[in-house]
Amino acid sequence: MSAKIYRPAKTAMQSGNAKTHLWLLEYDQAESRRIEPIMGYTSSGDMRQQVRLSFETRELAEAYAIRNGIEYRVILPKEASRKALSYTDNFRFNRTQPWTH
Repeated sequence: MSAKIYRPAKTAMQSGNAKTHLWLLEYDQAESRRIEPIMGYTSSGDMRQQVRLSFETRELAEAYAIRNGIEYRVILPKEASRKALSYTDNFRFNRTQPWTH
């Protein structure tokens, strides 16, 4: 039984930072998924895949994994680098790229 601990990135539809400050612990897939022959649904007998535990800090998530004997790996978040742009930069006389419509 192994798990990953990570801090989720914000989605493409998100403009704020909601739900990105918590650390999550998710279990890895223990058995492969299979297609049910009658309905065609994809199913699995592994119930741990449905569990997502959230923690305030990475240290709390690691302590939980150690306390419960769970092998884990930590995926560190990548901070987004934002380039400050201004609308008036589109009309500068010393633009490096040509104006296109």
